[in-house]
Amino acid sequence: MSKRIKVHTELEVYQLAMDAAMRVFEVSRGFPREETYALTDQIRRSSRSVCANIAEAWRKRRYPAAFVSKLSDSEAEAAETQVWLQFAVKCDYLEAEAARTLYTTYDHIIGKLVVMIQRPEQWALPSTTKTPRL
Repeated sequence: MSKRIKVHTELEVYQLAMDAAMRVFEVSRGFPREETYALTDQIRRSSRSVCANIAEAWRKRRYPAAFVSKLSDSEAEAAETQVWLQFAVKCDYLEAEAARTLYTTYDHIIGKLVVMIQRPEQWALPSTTKTPRL
């Protein structure tokens, strides 16, 4: 963390996740119509959820356990997106190279999330809890 980050959109991991989610959206436009309420919805939902959970984590960073919990949710959604990418390739909806590139991007996102999870104190806000005077 070389500069003070004020909003979640400044986080590199958020930016990577947003770009990846938009690429998932673009590639999933070519999925068959019969997959609309299955694979297409699932992969779009999980990829977008990575971003949403990072944003929620950022707002909860005053509470380390809540921060880590939301980052863990984001990590899980990234892994879920990887599974849907594998299904898309196996069903011949997505070329292996395109999926591999996205899969690698999600590996990178997961790695960044794990680093944040392992060091929540680097991201935490000071507690607002005051000791009452007696």
